[in-house]
Amino acid sequence: QVTPVQSGGGSVQSGGSLRLSCRASGIITSVFNGSPWRWYRQDTGKQRELVAQLNPGGTTTYADSVKGRFTISKDSSRKTVYLQMNSLEPEDTAVYYCNVNRVGTGDELWGQGTQVTVSG
Repeated sequence: QVTPVQSGGGSVQSGGSLRLSCRASGIITSVFNGSPWRWYRQDTGKQRELVAQLNPGGTTTYADSVKGRFTISKDSSRKTVYLQMNSLEPEDTAVYYCNVNRVGTGDELWGQGTQVTVSG
């Protein structure tokens, strides 16, 4: 399958950490490495927010709200993208989605989403 499969997430207290994973085993390695990857989040009643982006050249971009706390990375051998989340706050509570604009095909693929809940 080409649909990314997410894992991780859960419930933590304020100040805790979580790591989200997004495995794209159905995507050929060259496409995995040559495509930009993103993490989005959306909480109930709020607008979808771009949290982090990882470009093929290794450059990264973060939303101001998570800068310094979140880190996006990838493991090409496992074809998995990660979002390390530290110093979590209740405002980080949302459903998180990984996303890729797949080079070559020009389409977008989305993970199924995973809930992150942070209690104060």
